[in-house]
Amino acid sequence: MSKLIAAPRQIQVPAPRNLPKRPILKRLTKGGFIAALPFLAPALAAYVVFVIGPMVSAVRLSLYEWSGFNADPQVFVGFQNYVRLFTQDPVFWTAMQNTIVWVLLSLVIPTTLGLVMALSLNRPIFGRNLFRSVFYIPGVLAPIAIANMWRWMYNPNYGVFSELAKAWNIGDGSGVTFLSDPKVAIYAIFAAFVWQIAGLNMVLFLAGLQSVSKELVESARLDGANSWKVFRHVTLPALRPTIVVVLVLTIVHSIKVFDLVVGMTGGGPAQSSQVLALWSYSQSFLQHDFGMGNAIATVLLAVTLVLVIPYLIWSTKGNED
Repeated sequence: MSKLIAAPRQIQVPAPRNLPKRPILKRLTKGGFIAALPFLAPALAAYVVFVIGPMVSAVRLSLYEWSGFNADPQVFVGFQNYVRLFTQDPVFWTAMQNTIVWVLLSLVIPTTLGLVMALSLNRPIFGRNLFRSVFYIPGVLAPIAIANMWRWMYNPNYGVFSELAKAWNIGDGSGVTFLSDPKVAIYAIFAAFVWQIAGLNMVLFLAGLQSVSKELVESARLDGANSWKVFRHVTLPALRPTIVVVLVLTIVHSIKVFDLVVGMTGGGPAQSSQVLALWSYSQSFLQHDFGMGNAIATVLLAVTLVLVIPYLIWSTKGNED
């Protein structure tokens, strides 16, 4: 009987071949981009006119010396504005340092705080809709209004922090001078920025949490995973697209910070809280040196591209894998 049973044949699976990539035009055609192009044309035209056009104009003006008045000619000076910027402008390096510190802190503090608030308010707790609204309100307020509010709070004579210092017997409260201390001013402004943007990050994370599979969460819990393991192995991977959006928006918001600094310190004291966006504005509209101002704006654009594009490429590859 055993002789009648034939041995199973081993099926050889052919090795996967590296298929040639389709041309870009065919991929765009198959993806429906060509068909959607007529519908995208108005938005693309507006984007080119109001975004790409000013960016190209700023790069062009960075190579000229111009006061900003139509009666004055635009004199081509090549890269002299950049040479002056990197070698003769000490405020630029202070603004660059403050901007980099601002971006690094923004990637950690308001992002983490927004995620923690989203995880907390995604649970069925009493009054969570009220808390969501309260935390999100600063994100819709005008930045200059937030600057005035926090400047009042930091006032050494009648501000909130001064009164708290008096209530807690920490001196007489007159020494609470956050905005007049060169070592503390930039971090005092950053606190207002965290208060403004953390609620927006919370809303984005809450939207991402709705896409987390409840079946996977329940399966992980049935397998004995605790809350940390469920978050690490189920929730966090599902939030990857949301994290990409939050980090990119946070980088953009932190790099172009302007209103808060203008409204709270104006870049002082002694340019200690100066940032690139404000210094570009000051050079262009206050010093009437549009060549230098646009050179700073071009450097700011380059910093943004250097930070955002590699991260987008890395995150896209991760999603494909």
